[in-house]
This record gives sequence, structure tokens and C-alpha cells, in this order.
Amino acid sequence: MNLLNPTTRLIAIGFLFCFCQISTAGTLEVSRVTQELVNPPYLPEHSQVAEGPSKIVQVEMIVEEKEIEIEPGVFIQALTFNGTVPGPLIVVHQGDYVELTLVNPSSNSMMHNIDFHAATGAMGGGDLTKVSPGEKVILRFKATKAGVFVYHCAPGGPMVPWHVIHGMNGAIMVLPRDGLVDKNGKRIKYTKAFYIGEQDYYIPKDENGKYKRFKSPIEGYVEDLEVMRTLQPSHVVFNGKVGSLTGTGALKANVGDTVLFIHSQANRQSYPHLIGGHGDFVWERGNFSDSPKTNLESWVIGAGSAGASIYTFKQPGFYAYLSHNLIEAFLLGAAAHVVVDGEWDSDLMSQVSEPAPIKQ
Repeated sequence: MNLLNPTTRLIAIGFLFCFCQISTAGTLEVSRVTQELVNPPYLPEHSQVAEGPSKIVQVEMIVEEKEIEIEPGVFIQALTFNGTVPGPLIVVHQGDYVELTLVNPSSNSMMHNIDFHAATGAMGGGDLTKVSPGEKVILRFKATKAGVFVYHCAPGGPMVPWHVIHGMNGAIMVLPRDGLVDKNGKRIKYTKAFYIGEQDYYIPKDENGKYKRFKSPIEGYVEDLEVMRTLQPSHVVFNGKVGSLTGTGALKANVGDTVLFIHSQANRQSYPHLIGGHGDFVWERGNFSDSPKTNLESWVIGAGSAGASIYTFKQPGFYAYLSHNLIEAFLLGAAAHVVVDGEWDSDLMSQVSEPAPIKQ
């Protein structure tokens, strides 16, 4: 005989569900490692092939609300994970457990959380990671899918896109336990890897056409929403600001380097292209369980996703990695540079004669 009335029974079931969510995570008998996260465009130290059985990979991210200058004289009150736009890349292997400690310091002004597209479970962990200023929370999830995935803040309602377009997004790479392979199952090894997080900003202007500057994130909320509704970004940049990966910030490689490029866009589509190179191997939608596409000239990163490409540099010189919406690349900022050192191969490219003046 059931001694609980329907209301009491629902309360009991709800309590048991919550208890399981909290308590079962503590019973895992697997080894733990701590991953030290680094600022993009770089990746934390990792092995391309899993070493031993599944592990709990512990990471910590601190929410930082801060003003950043996205181009000279243009500022945004950014919302960030670990102070960077995008947030740091996490790297684990399929079958590992990600254990994130999310810290929201008391100096911040609002509640934050995190939605992992790599996670299995309602809201990607968003409902279990809501954390107010002065609090921290720990989330653990199993990385069941191999690939590259976006994560972002998702506090609810219009605050979701508003947090994302203020910089609160990043990516996680879940490598297959045996590493990356081509369509024939042959191992693909990379010698360098870079993480490019594409960010769209929507900065309001005053009556004189000058970009506004606000004293706090929430001060610009209403005007931000007005610009957001136009779906016309004022800036589309790589790694937080215009020119962050050009000039002194250009990526560096050598002839013979096989480079993995990870590219995320949490809010819009993007169209990566490497001028002077190709996508030797491309996981356009980031799924490492599928065979990569090969020898692409450009590819598509879907809105709210991440993708990966690999290219082995064969010539030295200056390369541009950009979104091949050329308006966004050249006018709004979606471009990076790669400077490659090494010996020139004239068989691949050469100028066969010098330009000569045209006789009148």
C-alpha cells in the first residue's frame, strides 16, 4: 500500500532526484587531474591520445566583469570567463569527466552560469551552475561526444544573447581517446594548435555617431538590445578585439608544422578561409566521430558551434586567416595573421618574370 499522498510523493521524488544529482557525482572512483587553463589563442597542455582510463579533469573558471577596449576609443563592459574573450579552451578526451568550479566574485554585479554544448543533460548544466556574486558552484559532466563544442552563459530570456554578445562564451575540445584520424583510420597528428573565438559586438552610438561608453554592464542594457534587434553587428572580431591576432599578436609557425585551428562562433555563422593555404582536414561542424572533409578552400562554422581544421604549412611568409564574408573580415575585424618561417619552395610558387612597363 502506498502511504504517501500524491503531493508528498512528488516532493519525495523531487528530493530524491536532487539528491542523486548532488550525491552520485561524489562516488566516482577514477583518478583526478587538474588542467591549468591558458588564455586564447593557446591551448592547455594535453596529450593527443588518451593516457590510461577515463579521468576527472578539474578546471576552474572565474567570472570577470570588466571593461575592454575593442578598438581604439571603442569600449564595452565585457562579461568574461577568466577575463578573456573568448573564454579559455578546455581539452579532455571522450569518456573523461569535466569537473568545473565556477567562481563569481563578490565584486561582480550579476548572476552567471554556464551551458556546455558538449554536455548531456537539460540546459547543458545551465540550471545547475547559476551562481550569484560571492558564490561558487561545482559542476561535473561526462564528455560522451568527441568534437569541439561551444560553451556560454545562459541566465535566461534576453539575458542569454546579451551575455553572449558581451563576450561570455568559449569552447571545449573533446578528443577521441585514440586521437584524430582520417577517413581511412590513419592517425592525424598536429604539431601546433590555436583557438580562435569569433565575437560579434553591438555597440550603441550617440546622436553624433560616436560609440557610447558605459560605466557598468547593466547601464547599457536597453540600448544594447536596440542594436541587437537590428542583427547588424558593429564589430566582428577574433579573440576579443580588432587586430588581436595581427601585428605583434600574429600566430607563429614554421614550414612543415601541422597546425590545428579551432574556431568557435557562439551567436552567428562564420566562413573560415586561410589565404595561401587550405583545409587539409576539416571537421566543419566539429564532430570528430565523423570523417573529416578534405582540401577545402573555405568552410562554415554554424551559429552556436565550433569547428576544427588542420593544415600543414609548405611555404614561408605571411598568411591571413579570416572569415570569407569579406565585409566582416576587412571592415568589421574578423581576421588573423599567421607568420610562417622556413625555406621557400619555388616549385610550388614563383614569379617567372618581373613586371614590365607597358609600352605606349
